[in-house]
Amino acid sequence: MMVTLGVAGHRFLSEIDKLTEGIDQALDQIERVFGETPLQVISPLAEGADRLTVQRIFKRPGAQLIVSLPLPQADYIADFKSLESKKEFKMLLAQAEQVFTLPPAPTREEAYAALGTYMMEHCDVFLVVWDGKEAQGVGGTGEIASAARQIGMPLAWVMAGNRKPGTKEPTTLGEDQGKVNYENFPI
Repeated sequence: MMVTLGVAGHRFLSEIDKLTEGIDQALDQIERVFGETPLQVISPLAEGADRLTVQRIFKRPGAQLIVSLPLPQADYIADFKSLESKKEFKMLLAQAEQVFTLPPAPTREEAYAALGTYMMEHCDVFLVVWDGKEAQGVGGTGEIASAARQIGMPLAWVMAGNRKPGTKEPTTLGEDQGKVNYENFPI
């Protein structure tokens, strides 16, 4: 038996050491609460928080990755501008137990929103790396976290700055960067 974990978070991150510590703390708590069974993560391997979380999960025994893509791979990989990012995506993709693409959606944003819905329907707990604010767009981390809350899904929230709107400049939450909150966790 495995615990299935959905992952969402910001693409542009600062103070990675604090976030790594928070992600590890959240994973430890998930394992304590849901049992010391291997973790299975569902992720689209987006830049930033998704990849950082997957890398931390792979350090745990028996971890498995299921990659759910919101768009056909050739379209999705176009979101990654640098050659390094595309290589990292392909390297992580090669480690997946399963890779699948969701059915087409009318728009790119709706495809990302459908991905969030899919992950919530197929996981036991959700881990978000997030600033706690509303999404800057459809299908963003804030929207996914809000939907998880509405259905009472267990949510581990690693606090992380996002980016200045309209830029790729990451922000920090200062002393709160990397702190973890737990919502709807069984006691």
